[in-house]
Amino acid sequence: MTASQPHAGRAIDPLDIARCEQYRFIARMLAAPPDADLLRQVAQLQGDDSAMGQGFRALARVASQTSPEKVGREYFELFVGVGRGELLPYASFYLTGFLNERPLADLRSDLARLGVARAEGRHEPEDHIALLFEVMADMAAGEIDADAPAQAAFFARHIAPWAAQFFDDLAIAPSANFYRPLAEIGRLLTDIESRAFSLAA
Repeated sequence: MTASQPHAGRAIDPLDIARCEQYRFIARMLAAPPDADLLRQVAQLQGDDSAMGQGFRALARVASQTSPEKVGREYFELFVGVGRGELLPYASFYLTGFLNERPLADLRSDLARLGVARAEGRHEPEDHIALLFEVMADMAAGEIDADAPAQAAFFARHIAPWAAQFFDDLAIAPSANFYRPLAEIGRLLTDIESRAFSLAA
């Protein structure tokens, strides 16, 4: 996604920088399988003893034991498949059982109000989980002009109703190996953000 007009005067809190990095990382992993360089970087990740830190350590361990080819095959089985993958990572599907339904139309309206357009070369529907996490990353970084209430409203409308279920499904998907610890990281981030926005309301 691309923002038409970032908010020039906003100072970015270190917490928001961390939120941006986590959203961006998960979005990148769900948008496409990592290449060899990125997989090596993931294998070097370290984490503390928090649940999130343990998730990153588990992901690093799996990354060190696999290859780009294996992760590429796993990604194909999970999200592409012959006909369709094991999972359909779209809000419309999770909320209605069908693709390209009302949740996508509502999202497009909200993105237009935020001045956000789909980047050239991106052809998947905007309600893909990776694209939604990219939007949250851009909001946290100030690249999209959205204060905390606007971020909370976007999250509540377009991510909270289904993302946790998606990550739960990813964690138990038959082909998931590299993506199993990533599912835990995604679920934790979703839960943390849900609680934080609730407390701030």
